Amino acid sequence: MKLNEEEKKYTFNEYIRHISHIQDRDYQTRIWIRGEGPECQAFDDAVCDFFDIGDPILKEYKGFGITEDQYKLLKRLRDEFRIFADKNDFPELFIDTPEWAKIIELAKDVLRAFNYHKN
Repeated sequence: MKLNEEEKKYTFNEYIRHISHIQDRDYQTRIWIRGEGPECQAFDDAVCDFFDIGDPILKEYKGFGITEDQYKLLKRLRDEFRIFADKNDFPELFIDTPEWAKIIELAKDVLRAFNYHKN
């Protein structure tokens, strides 16, 4: 991935924004299940966006200024989310499960590691 610094910043911010959706049960209920908006995103789209944006970042994490510890958290979330997403399609069926709660907690850990605060 050949990006200049501004593009890297934008791309990483998009990735973190997607992670913030993964940790936000209210967003998931409102958007993924009830489709209330104003955002428009299905769970399948969230999964694709997470991996499409995130996997290239993980491959070149040092170029994005990501520390080794932050990388390990991102990688763990990525790996756990991959396993989960491969087995689950319908948020209304998994949103209250312990398995999803684990994904939410991993996403929160990542956001804390990057000192992310939703605007």
